[in-house]
Amino acid sequence: MRMTRRQALRLMGSVAPVMAMQGGVGRLLAQDSANGVEVTPGRFTGTRPSLKAYTIPDWFADAKFGIWSHWGPQSAVGDGDWYARNMYMQGSPQNLYHVQRFGPPSKVGYKDLVPLFTADRWDPDHLMDLYVKAGAKYFFSMGVHHDNFDLWNSKYQKRWNAVNAGPHKDVVGMWCAAARRRGLRFGVSEHLSNSYDWFAPSHLSDTTGPLAGVPYDGSDPAYADLYHDYTGQPADFAKTAEAMGRVAPDRWKLEYFHRIKDLVDSYQPDLLYTDGGIPFEEYGLSCVAELYNVGPLDRRGNTEAVYTSKTAEDCAEGTCVLDRERGVADKIWPVPWQTDTCIGQWHYKLGQKYKTPKKVIDLLVDIVSKNGNLLLNFPLPASGELDLEEMSVLEGITAWMNVNDEGIFGSRPWKINGEGPSMAVKIAQSSFNEDEQPDMGPADIRFTTKGRTMYAFVQGWPEKQVVIQSLGAASPQQPEKVMDVRMLGRNEALRFTQDATGLSVNLPGEKPPTADLGITLRINFA
Repeated sequence: MRMTRRQALRLMGSVAPVMAMQGGVGRLLAQDSANGVEVTPGRFTGTRPSLKAYTIPDWFADAKFGIWSHWGPQSAVGDGDWYARNMYMQGSPQNLYHVQRFGPPSKVGYKDLVPLFTADRWDPDHLMDLYVKAGAKYFFSMGVHHDNFDLWNSKYQKRWNAVNAGPHKDVVGMWCAAARRRGLRFGVSEHLSNSYDWFAPSHLSDTTGPLAGVPYDGSDPAYADLYHDYTGQPADFAKTAEAMGRVAPDRWKLEYFHRIKDLVDSYQPDLLYTDGGIPFEEYGLSCVAELYNVGPLDRRGNTEAVYTSKTAEDCAEGTCVLDRERGVADKIWPVPWQTDTCIGQWHYKLGQKYKTPKKVIDLLVDIVSKNGNLLLNFPLPASGELDLEEMSVLEGITAWMNVNDEGIFGSRPWKINGEGPSMAVKIAQSSFNEDEQPDMGPADIRFTTKGRTMYAFVQGWPEKQVVIQSLGAASPQQPEKVMDVRMLGRNEALRFTQDATGLSVNLPGEKPPTADLGITLRINFA
C-alpha cells in the first residue's frame, strides 16, 4: 500500500519510526551543518554511512517501465540536446543554426529564446492517459536541466522558472497531479549540478568574424542568475570549464542543495534522477537524505522513494539505484537497476529519426530479463504535443504491451536471462552502449519468472515452432518439467515436447498482429 509520510505516522501512532533507527539512538537524526545544509529530520542524514542502510523498495522492482518528459526551453528551439551550451560554441552545428535563424549570440542569447517555450497545446492529462495505456508504471518530469531554468515555481530561481517565464505554468506540478491521479509513481530529474561549468561558453565571444571579441550575453551581470556569476574564478574559466566537470564554488553548491531540496519538499516525489553521480559530497548526499526523509513510506515506515545515480560506487551498498544512460547490462544484476534512454534526442529535434517500436521492445525485454527497468523519454516540442511519428512509436509499444505485459510487470529474472544469437555479442560494459545491442529476431529469447511460471519472450515470429534449448533436460540450467505452454493473447494450450535438446513448442497457424515485435510464451512448471 502506498502512503504519504503523514498517513504512515498516523497509522503507527507516533513519530518513533522516523526517529533514529540506526544504532538504537533515541533521537531524530538531522543534519544542521555550519555551511547551511539542513536536512528534514528523519532516518537518514547526508552521510554515506547513513545512506548505506537504504534498501530498494519492491514497487520499483515490480514497475519495470517508466516514461520521461525531458522537456524545457531548449526543446522549443527544435534543434536537439545541449542547445543552450552549443549555441555559444562558434562553428558548432547548433551555433551555425542559431546564427542563421536568430542572429549571433552576442545579440540574441539563450535568455531571448525562453519565450519560445509556450506549452500552448500541452495537455498533461491526455498525455498521461496515453502513457498509462502504453504500460508506464512511473512517470518522470524534468525538474531542471543544465540550462539553469527551473520547471516549477522555484523559491531560489525566481526569474528563470516556468511559472514566471516561458509557459507561465508549473510544469512539474501539473505533471505530478496528472500522474498521481492515475496511480503512477512520480519522479523528477535534476541536471543542475553540472550547470555551473556547462554554461561557461555563454561568457565567451566570437574569436573570428565581424563580432570577434564582442561578449556573449552570459557576460552581462544583469543575467548572472541565469548564466552564473564567475566572480572568483580564473580569467580563463569560461574557456577551460568542462561541460560535466562539476567545478563550482561552495556558494553554488549550497544554492544547488537549496533548489533541489525545494523541488523535493514541494512535490515529495517517489523518484529523483541525477545526471551523473551524487554531486558535491555533503550537498548531494543531503539531497538524497532529504528525498528519503520526506518521500512516501510503506506500512512498516520504510522509505519507498528511489534515488538514481550513474556512478556504480554510489550504489554499491544501499544508498541508491544505479542508472545507465543509454546503456544495457551484460548479465542479470543482483539488485534492480535502470536504463534511461530516448526514442530520439533528449531534447526535441525536428526531423529526428526515432527508435522503432521493435527496438524499444527488444531493449525492454532484454533489460527486464536482467533485473532492470527501462525509463523511456518521449521528447516534446515547444507546444507540448507529441508529433505524429512519436505517436506511431507509442502506439506500437501500446499494442505489444496490451498482449504481453503479463510477463513484464512484477516479474523477476530466471537462472539465465536468455538465449539466441544476440547473446553471443559482447558489448562494452558502460553507459551509451545500447547501439552495440544487436537487433533481435525469432531465434532470440529472453526469460522472466513469476513463481512457478516462466515467460519466454520470442523476439519475432518463427512461423511454426519455437525451440528453447535452455529448457532441455540436458541443459546446464537443469530446468523443471514443463506442464503447460500458452501464448499470451491466446487461450488455447499449445502442443509441446520436452527432451534433452530443449522445449519444442508448436505455434498456432495464424500470426498475431504484434508478432513482428515479439510474442510471449507462458510456461508453467510442474
